[in-house]
Amino acid sequence: MRVLKMKKSELKAFGIIGGDKRQLFLAKSISDCCYDVILGGFDKLKSLGAIVISDIKTAISKSDAIIFPLPSICADGTVNTPFSDNKTRLDEEMISLLKEKPIFVAMKNKFLKAYPQLADCEVYDYSAKEEFAVANALLTAEGAVEIAMNEYEGTIFDSKCLVCGFGRIGKMLAKMLKSLNAQVTVSARNEVDFAYIDALGCKHINTNALKSVKGYDLVFNTIPIMIFDSDLLMNTDRNTIIIDLASLPGGVDFEAARRYKTDAVRALSLPGRTAPKAAGEIIRKTIFNIIKEVYR
Repeated sequence: MRVLKMKKSELKAFGIIGGDKRQLFLAKSISDCCYDVILGGFDKLKSLGAIVISDIKTAISKSDAIIFPLPSICADGTVNTPFSDNKTRLDEEMISLLKEKPIFVAMKNKFLKAYPQLADCEVYDYSAKEEFAVANALLTAEGAVEIAMNEYEGTIFDSKCLVCGFGRIGKMLAKMLKSLNAQVTVSARNEVDFAYIDALGCKHINTNALKSVKGYDLVFNTIPIMIFDSDLLMNTDRNTIIIDLASLPGGVDFEAARRYKTDAVRALSLPGRTAPKAAGEIIRKTIFNIIKEVYR
């Protein structure tokens, strides 16, 4: 990746291209730091204080650095623009403009697969930074608890919960549920994770041994592969609520869940839905940390 010969002081205007409420709070946060901000791909938005709202091409053209959302692009390669009725694919003119600016994206590999012309350009993946992943996991876990409170007619206190997976989100969620005095079981696959789970005061089971899910009020899946397939759902209590937090394609067969009348909730992009202000601030801090590392 070539690095542009820029100084931090030369970054005066940020173009924010597409995204959900997280990007709106990101825009406000950057603006509060005394930078100019131009939004592109927000046709449904009439105003946002002093922040300029424009089309995508103009936002790219008039900005010194460009920020794409999480996820940055849709499956068809168009920019993720939920605040617009128009689907936009980056054209050659936009790509030519982007080549002269630092670009901040989420899921860089997918972005560059859609736009390989930018492979040698200054593209930074803020979603790959550890500080972003940890902070985002906290927001996701908190959002999952909120969904559980809305979906479950009992209390989290003394409820029987199963957390599938012990990655960043699984760790945060297990601790959070335990702090609410739930009875928490966590599934994992190695002895080190089992030791950590036991240290939290939770029970552990091996994910590979999940042949039935009985006796749980709430199940939270964080594993991004098909765990709750038709066979496992057939052996799951009908009154159990399953909340799938895993990124697409997810870990729950929702068609099978409907067949077996199991209450299953797909909970994607929770930080953007339940805590967009905090999520936007996390994105800003991560991007500004990258800028500090790269530019002087």
